[in-house]
Amino acid sequence: RPTQAACVPAIHLHMTAATMQVSQKDFQKAQEELKLLKKDPGNETKLKLYALFKQATEGPCNAPKPGMLDFVKKAKWDAWNSLGNLSKDDARQKYAELVSSLISAESASQKKEASPEEGRHDGYETLIVTTKNNITKIMFNRPDRKNAINHQMYREIIKALQEAGKNDSTIAVITGNGDYYSSGNDLNNFTNVKPGEMEKMAKDGAVLLKEFVGHFIDFPKPLIAVVNGPAIGVSVTLLGLCDLVYASDRATFHSPFSQLGQSPEGCSSYLFPKIMGLAKASEMLLFNKKLTAAEACAQGLVTEVFPDSSFQKEVWARLEAYASLPKN
Repeated sequence: RPTQAACVPAIHLHMTAATMQVSQKDFQKAQEELKLLKKDPGNETKLKLYALFKQATEGPCNAPKPGMLDFVKKAKWDAWNSLGNLSKDDARQKYAELVSSLISAESASQKKEASPEEGRHDGYETLIVTTKNNITKIMFNRPDRKNAINHQMYREIIKALQEAGKNDSTIAVITGNGDYYSSGNDLNNFTNVKPGEMEKMAKDGAVLLKEFVGHFIDFPKPLIAVVNGPAIGVSVTLLGLCDLVYASDRATFHSPFSQLGQSPEGCSSYLFPKIMGLAKASEMLLFNKKLTAAEACAQGLVTEVFPDSSFQKEVWARLEAYASLPKN
């Protein structure tokens, strides 16, 4: 029995060392595979990768918290800090799994043959805009970046709303391509700001945002949001300016403004208290509460929630019925 007791720890230690060696090897392989990705995986995924890498190599977050105006460093710090006491081994494993899923998704995407969509408008790079059966559909089309909204997309949405307001369609629909509705502002909007240019960037951004929101306010036709997945930031606050909001049951609604040191836009500080009441609006806009689709519906932000499995079929049947109504 003494011999057996002495052997068990030795075997256990040997197996643990082998497991760690394999984990480290997979981790290094994942770093090399990540370089092979042809498409940018998007801000949210890049933040996850950054956080897992730091956790795997350095352990729990030990860096000082950046200032609120340093948006990119603040986002990176938040992502790393959110991992808490996750072990280095687990972080390596999660990093490798995430890279593997990205490689698989990109491979599957490349196999799909893209076919021109009927009624598609020309002149858009970040959107797919179509007019068919009296419906103008404005689809966010940056699925590899979770439909994050960059400056170009802001301008293209303005253009699409202008066209939809003037053409023969009865209604306009806004939705997202891929698994997200939109992850909100693209962090690249705030990068590469040279010293002394922060004030100009803020002023230019305010002018663009005012014009952008103004086109939602002044849109002359029924505007319907079809929220196919998670919505974050400005993509949430704009929902108060839509006439109907249909959501998949896998959609979530998150406006983490105070967490990022920002203020809510899109008239939400005025409209959300009117829609859901002051207490619920404050919980969401001031204290960053993420709502499920069911919660958003109960609070009046969402018109109706549908099972994800039948979401597109059910919603578009209704939209086509609405589009057959008289235009005037």
